[in-house]
Amino acid sequence: MKRDLGTLAAAGPLLLAMSLSQAALAQKSGGILKISFFDNPASMSLLEEATGAALRPMMGVFNNLVMYDQHVAQNSPQSIVPDLATRWAWSEDGKELIFPLRQDVKWQDGKPFTAADVKCTWDLLMGIGSEKLRVNPRKTWYLNLEEVTTNGDYEVTFHVKRPQPALLSLLASGWSPVYPCHVPPREMRTHPIGTGPFKFVEFKPNEVVRTAKNPDYWKPGRPYLAAIRSSRRA
Repeated sequence: MKRDLGTLAAAGPLLLAMSLSQAALAQKSGGILKISFFDNPASMSLLEEATGAALRPMMGVFNNLVMYDQHVAQNSPQSIVPDLATRWAWSEDGKELIFPLRQDVKWQDGKPFTAADVKCTWDLLMGIGSEKLRVNPRKTWYLNLEEVTTNGDYEVTFHVKRPQPALLSLLASGWSPVYPCHVPPREMRTHPIGTGPFKFVEFKPNEVVRTAKNPDYWKPGRPYLAAIRSSRRA
């Protein structure tokens, strides 16, 4: 399964900036990436938005469990790599997808990332959590998902009703970020907190979205950029 082409096109400049090889940029870091602000998103909550207008500036604030290798030009199941997960494995009957998780990751407010955050995120998407999304454009992606369970603080299992190999590709999409369990969805609409290379700074509707380098990012040496600015006058 390929990522939706519209999503990929919208996210292109950010993905390019985040995926350039370390060798190419080893001698120079910093600078601001300026992106054209082609539309006004209703919020900064990726789980509740459906266009690249939100995805493009906000993707860098978050991480996925897995992602497509950004050094490979053509997305495919073979180009999926770990992100917040360290690896994955399917059960013999194909109904359980198991993810051991990284133990060195913190949210941008300093709280530790754990398996509970993953469970909360997919409980939100399935509509079974104590909190609710205002809108849920990708709920149908998870109709075959029965539940997500945790095994301690650093392992989660996705239980599906019937085998679904393509689930891994859905989880690698830019629309599948992990949300913090301790931040309510209403706050994620205006001041999102992630584990990603960039921290949210500002959202002025119809004007600008700003993010800045996360100095405590868990991937050493990343990001190279100092900031990203999405505006009508990019």
